[in-house]
Amino acid sequence: MPLVLHLLRLAVFAQGTAEFMLSGLLPDIARDLRISVSAAGSLTSAFALGMVIGAPLMAMLSMRWSRRRALLTFLVTFLLVHVVGALTTHYAVLLATRVLAALANARFLAVALTTAAAMVPPDAKGRATSVLLGGTTLACVAGVPAGALLGELWGWRSAFWAVALVSLPAVLAILRSVPDGRAAHSADRGPGARGELCALRSPRLVVILLLGALVNGATFCTFTYLAPLVTGVTGFGAGWVPAVLALFGLGSFVGVSCAGRLADTRPVPLLVSGGAALLLGWTVLALTAGSPVAALVLIFVQGALSFAVGSTLVSQVLYAATGAPTLGGGFATAALNVGAAIGPWCGGVAIAAGLGYRSPLWVSALLTALALILAGVAHGARRRRAKAGEGREERLTMRLSDGP
Repeated sequence: MPLVLHLLRLAVFAQGTAEFMLSGLLPDIARDLRISVSAAGSLTSAFALGMVIGAPLMAMLSMRWSRRRALLTFLVTFLLVHVVGALTTHYAVLLATRVLAALANARFLAVALTTAAAMVPPDAKGRATSVLLGGTTLACVAGVPAGALLGELWGWRSAFWAVALVSLPAVLAILRSVPDGRAAHSADRGPGARGELCALRSPRLVVILLLGALVNGATFCTFTYLAPLVTGVTGFGAGWVPAVLALFGLGSFVGVSCAGRLADTRPVPLLVSGGAALLLGWTVLALTAGSPVAALVLIFVQGALSFAVGSTLVSQVLYAATGAPTLGGGFATAALNVGAAIGPWCGGVAIAAGLGYRSPLWVSALLTALALILAGVAHGARRRRAKAGEGREERLTMRLSDGP
């Protein structure tokens, strides 16, 4: 893999850290800005909303830009709004920086995915995807705990400064290593927004995007409520929570790394076996969450399986969206973030209904089961269409052979 991809992964690591790190900084932010903890929590919701809206919207607005220009613009924007966030003393300004950071993050990740796919051989999109998404998993393992530690030592603003600082090497790498590739003249600019949107209506692509949303929804449904699960059901003390979150993140990194070796050559067996194993894992974890040993093992395993399946689905979007080279990555990013928003909401509804802290695990199992059912129905429909096409071709051949 080209060195620039690993430096782009560093930017993805910084952005993943920025997305998740507020979970350990909210009390400090609330105290410093003199707001409620719930108001501080809306900073996370604002980022998630910006990610969902930002990926397709910013893709449309910047689709005539070169990849280098897009990567630089959105990464520098992301960096600068974190500097503003670190300096501001006003909640409204901080909230605005979260929305802007999410818009920049969403588009940067989408362009980075398509850039990575363009910088490797045509049959290596899965490996390139795993390199980039490895940055997100490393954010769960190291970035979020590091952000919490910085906040504890020097205040929440230091974590914002750290995110900006970590983004700098990727800016230099883009300037040095990503070709300028200035937008072509109108005759050579590709299908345009309307053509790419039409390409995104491909049934195969729509199914893959829905599967990505469901799998990611299952992942973040459980990840969001891991802390109350391990303290309220498994019986660990609060001091274990960072270690458990890091364990899930470590599993995620392992899953992404391993999937990168198989996603290009054996994606269907990986998705089928991985999806079935995910469903089994969520079910077993729900039943055995009271056992510390079983919980720790399965949290690692489910992290690995979730991100192995999820990153493979992202790479399949890139393979399927050849007619939408600009918007494909944006819609993949949006689908993942739709799942990341809906999954925790469903888990929260289950907990609020009095079903206990195991209920998000059952919700994750349900979402995974829906993904498997959708995949099965889509596969059956595709086979029926193929048989119908073969039948029509055979009848046409017989008519031609019979003559006038």
